[in-house]
Amino acid sequence: MTAQSGFSRRGWLLFAAMCLLWGVPYLFISVAVESFSPPAIVAGRTLIAALLLLPFAIRSGALRPALKMWPWVLAFGLVEMAGPFVLLGHAEMTLPSGMTGLLVATVPLFAALIALGGGDRAVLRPARAIGLIVGFIGVAIVVAGPGLFGGDVSLLAAGEVLLVAVLYAIAPFIVARKLGDVPSLGTITLSLMMIGILYLPIGLLTQHEVPTLPSIGAMLTLAVVCTAIAFLAFFALIREVGPVRAPLFTYVNPVVAIILGAIVLAEPLTPGLLIGFPLIIAGCWFAGTGGRLRPAASAPAPLPPAP
Repeated sequence: MTAQSGFSRRGWLLFAAMCLLWGVPYLFISVAVESFSPPAIVAGRTLIAALLLLPFAIRSGALRPALKMWPWVLAFGLVEMAGPFVLLGHAEMTLPSGMTGLLVATVPLFAALIALGGGDRAVLRPARAIGLIVGFIGVAIVVAGPGLFGGDVSLLAAGEVLLVAVLYAIAPFIVARKLGDVPSLGTITLSLMMIGILYLPIGLLTQHEVPTLPSIGAMLTLAVVCTAIAFLAFFALIREVGPVRAPLFTYVNPVVAIILGAIVLAEPLTPGLLIGFPLIIAGCWFAGTGGRLRPAASAPAPLPPAP
C-alpha cells in the first residue's frame, strides 16, 4: 500500500492498536512505580524488550548496520529512552497518568521550536505559529489549573514530563541526520539493549523493596506489550500506510491515557485538564502539520516517542 492511497482495514487496525499500545504505558508506569524504582523499571523494560526484538533484528539484517553506527545509536537511546523513561517513572510517583500523557503530547510544539532554531522558517507560517501559541497556553492551563481551580500539582513532576517532551523532540533529529540509513528495527533493538545494560546496575542499587505482583505485571506489560510488540506494530503500520501518516496516532494517545487514568485509577478530570486538553491537541496538530491532514511529503517522519 502506498502513502497516497486510503487506509486499508489492516491499516486502520494497526492505527487503532498503536493508539492503545502507546496510550496505556502511562497507566502501567503509574502502577509499576508503586514498588519499583524508576531506574529498575527502565532496566527491566528495555532489556526484556531488546531480547524479544533481537531475533527479528538479526533475521532482517537490521542489527549489523546499527552496530556500525553504535555511538549515534547510543546517543539516540540516551535521548529517546534513558532520560525519558526514568523521568516519567519519577514524575508519575506524584503526577496523574492522564496528565503525564497529555504533557508528553507537547512533543510537536518543542519539535517546531527546535526546527525554528535550526533555520526552518516554515514554523513561522500563521497556522503553525498560532498552533505553538495555543499549545503552550494549553500547557500553562494544565500545569496551573489545579492551583487555579482547586487541588495541587507538583511543578517539579510537570517540569520533568515537559523535559521528556523536549528530549523526545530532539531524538528524531538524531535519527534524521545521523541514522537515516540505519534500519529502524536495528536502531531500536540495539539502543534498548545498550540502555538496559547501562541501567541494570543502577536499577539493582536503587531497588530497596520487594516488588508487588501488580508492579511486576505492569513492568512486564511495559516491556512486552508497550515496547516490543508496539514497535513491531509500528513498523507494520509504516509499511501499510507510509511513514508520513503513520505517526498521526500520537494525537490520539493522550485521549487514551486520560480515559484510562480516570476509569482504572480514578484520577480526577479537573477543569484545568479539561480546558487545557483540547488546546494542547489542537496546538500540536497545527504546529506540527499546519492544519493539514497529511504533513508535507518532503518532511521527515521519524519515530514518534515511545512512552
